[in-house]
Amino acid sequence: MGVTLNKITDLSAAFAQTSVSDNDIVCQRTLKASIGCAGVGLHSGQKIRITLHPAEIDHGIVFRRTDLADQPLYPARYDGVIDTRLCTCLGDASKGIKIGTIEHLMAALAGARIDNVLIDIDADEVPVMDGSSAPFNFLIDCVGIEEQDAPRQVIEVLKSVEVDYNGCTARIEPGNGFEVDFVANISRARTFGFLHEVEAMRSAGLARGGSLDNAVVLSGDEVMNEEGLRYEDEFVRHKILDALGDLYTAGMQLQGKVTAYKSGHHVNNLLLKALLSDESAYQVVPMRKSALYAVNDAPVLATA
Repeated sequence: MGVTLNKITDLSAAFAQTSVSDNDIVCQRTLKASIGCAGVGLHSGQKIRITLHPAEIDHGIVFRRTDLADQPLYPARYDGVIDTRLCTCLGDASKGIKIGTIEHLMAALAGARIDNVLIDIDADEVPVMDGSSAPFNFLIDCVGIEEQDAPRQVIEVLKSVEVDYNGCTARIEPGNGFEVDFVANISRARTFGFLHEVEAMRSAGLARGGSLDNAVVLSGDEVMNEEGLRYEDEFVRHKILDALGDLYTAGMQLQGKVTAYKSGHHVNNLLLKALLSDESAYQVVPMRKSALYAVNDAPVLATA
């Protein structure tokens, strides 16, 4: 493990001693029971099953490849990401092991403020479902959320950090709080792409599971899905959804304001690496309700 990960882990352990009797402290959360679903992989086209299990305090979000003999574990962390070209992908490149398209599930967990969960998966990508986070939020709602007897930690941003990659930029800066009405405004926004891109990806052996049932497809300016868009700005909302999922691989929630231009999985990952490699740019602190419900004049996360 790297120095940054060790620093965050050490600080988390220290703050775990904080008393949860403080009425302003937010507790860690997990699921009340296990629950699973099955769906198609966006790129492989194969049927995939995942099961979400409750996990103990400070476990974090961890994926387990149950289809492999040793059932390896992969924490959902930015420093375990091995590919960001078409999705955010965890794994071990040296062994050819991957778990792709984690961002929609991660966004659902971030939106529900789930800290600890073990995710069993029997293939190399999370099922795409309908292309949004809503099906995963439904699973969470079905079993319910359990508060745990330990304070939740957040990464408080202390100074502005910005990354630029081929004209795509992302910046994170100090903010008073973090609040997004995820289920109502973001979770149902679907992934999208252009028809010519889909045809090219299929020629390359990708997007085998993609269809109008799990993505918005554009031909020029025309939306090919018969039902149209779920929101007038569904594309922007889905970019926010992706960013929420990607940024949750920090290992805990960020407390700050993020602004992005032409953002994508790679830039989101670069932003986390830049922030967490600078020890003067952040600190790990117990999450307080006063910060959780703080309202900023500017949006907490903006994209273009």
